[in-house]
Amino acid sequence: MTSVSTVHEVPIREEVDIVHVRQAAREVAVSVGFSLVEQTKLVTAASELARNTLKHGGGGTAEVELERSAGHTALRLVFRDEGPGIEDVELALTDGYSSAGGLGLGLSGARRLADEFDLRTTPGEGTTVVVAFGTRSARR
Repeated sequence: MTSVSTVHEVPIREEVDIVHVRQAAREVAVSVGFSLVEQTKLVTAASELARNTLKHGGGGTAEVELERSAGHTALRLVFRDEGPGIEDVELALTDGYSSAGGLGLGLSGARRLADEFDLRTTPGEGTTVVVAFGTRSARR
């Protein structure tokens, strides 16, 4: 049987909230035994996606969820905004593409770092990005 629980919900309204998302994600990762490398991947993805939520989505929320099933623990991050959405998802996921003058590695980088990546967007209605990280060291 699989159980999923939301451990933290963090509003993303200003720059300092990106730090709060990173802290919440790291706290949960440490509590379930993620290695330092796994923590770094998770926190990097959390930071990039929180920044995108603020910058492109006008703010939103981040949820840190734990999923436990027989012998496996995964940490899932869910980012939601009600911004303009993404017109061209394929282009937005291309390394180097930026609609805001950045390096263009936020979405594509998060996708590479995560074990699972899901992006749902509707132009004019917002975007939800879900990334999941599992770990061998956290398996029980």
